[in-house]
Amino acid sequence: MDAAQQDPTAKARELQSAWYGEPLGTLFRRLIDDLGLNQARLASVLGLSAPMLSQLMSGQRAKIGNPAVVQRVQALQELAGEVADGQVSAADATRRMEEIRRSAGQSVLGGGTNHTASGQQNTVKRVVREIQSLLRAVSDAQEILDASAALATSHPELAEFLRVYGAGKTADAVKHYEAHQS
Repeated sequence: MDAAQQDPTAKARELQSAWYGEPLGTLFRRLIDDLGLNQARLASVLGLSAPMLSQLMSGQRAKIGNPAVVQRVQALQELAGEVADGQVSAADATRRMEEIRRSAGQSVLGGGTNHTASGQQNTVKRVVREIQSLLRAVSDAQEILDASAALATSHPELAEFLRVYGAGKTADAVKHYEAHQS
C-alpha cells in the first residue's frame, strides 16, 4: 500500500494539484492573504459553505463539484493578481468581489452550450484567464515584463504575448486573443 492509499488527505491534495495546479489549501490561503479576506468571506464570495471550504482546504474533499465555483476561483485569482500588481485598489477589489459573488459562473448553470455572442465572450474570457493564471503561477508580473523586454527585439510577437497576458489586464488580453483568432 503506497502513502497516497494510506492517507486520503495526501491523495486528495495530489488530485487537487493535478486538477487546479496546486492544493486548494495553498490556493485559498493565498487568496485570503492577497485579498484581505477571512475564510467565511472567501466562502461567501465563492458560493460555498464555510464547512465545504474548510474540507477543501484541509484535503478532506478533493474536488470542487460546482463549475460556477471554479469560475469564481479563477476570477478571484485574476483579481488577486491585479491587486498585487497595483492595478486595482482595495475599494475596487471589494466591489469586484461582490460582482464575482453575484455573477461569476452563471453562464454554466444552464448546462447547455451557449452559442450567443455573450456565451462566446465568456468562453474567450475563460480561456484568457486560464492563460493568465498559468503565466502568473510561473512568475510574477515584473519577471514576465523583464522576459518580454528581453525578447522584444528578436521575438516581438512572443514579447507582446508575455506582456499582454502575463502582466496586462484581462480586457486587453481578450482583445489580443480575438485579434489573433483568424
